Amino acid sequence: MHPNPAFRSVPLQDNLALARARGFGILSVNGAEGPLAAHVPFLISDDASFAELHLARSNPIARACTAGLPALIAVSGPDAYISPDWYDIEDQVPTWNYIAVHLRGVLSSLPEDHLHPHVDALSAEHETRLLPKKPWVSDKMSEGVMPSMLRMILPFRFQIASVAGTWKLNQNKTPEVRRCAADHLQQQADMGSQAIAALMRRDLG
Repeated sequence: MHPNPAFRSVPLQDNLALARARGFGILSVNGAEGPLAAHVPFLISDDASFAELHLARSNPIARACTAGLPALIAVSGPDAYISPDWYDIEDQVPTWNYIAVHLRGVLSSLPEDHLHPHVDALSAEHETRLLPKKPWVSDKMSEGVMPSMLRMILPFRFQIASVAGTWKLNQNKTPEVRRCAADHLQQQADMGSQAIAALMRRDLG
């Protein structure tokens, strides 16, 4: 997380909302020979006390998780390069505006009978966001295919101990300077710039 407190004042609910909406992040643990990382989809429980995820059986993290394992899930939101020319003031340097949420906790394996319900819940969460279409369900699979595919992955629970977020939107600048940067950012074609510009405008009111 960025050390400047100006970028870390967003309420817990907003950080959790971003993590839930993304539902995808980088799971990282300390392995015997160095850091291990995996890109994983996850589901956060209603009370935000834990997240459930799955890993390929062959994933080094899955093999390393023989007991509770301290872990981090890093969730990225939109990001964009900020040119110093956009501030309309002198002696500025380039920077990067971005949103990121870090979930810290302990990763533990779950019994394999948790796997199918987890996969169904995960797909249901994201299928309902795809409109217009009838949600895909695992019952559509031919007999025997789903169990065969599920044997390739394992279920895990990530007990959430803390949630921290960085929302770096030029809060260390004056409102006039921030608005000027947002105006220039809005003119860029990429989705990251558009998203960050909208968040900067929202933050300015």
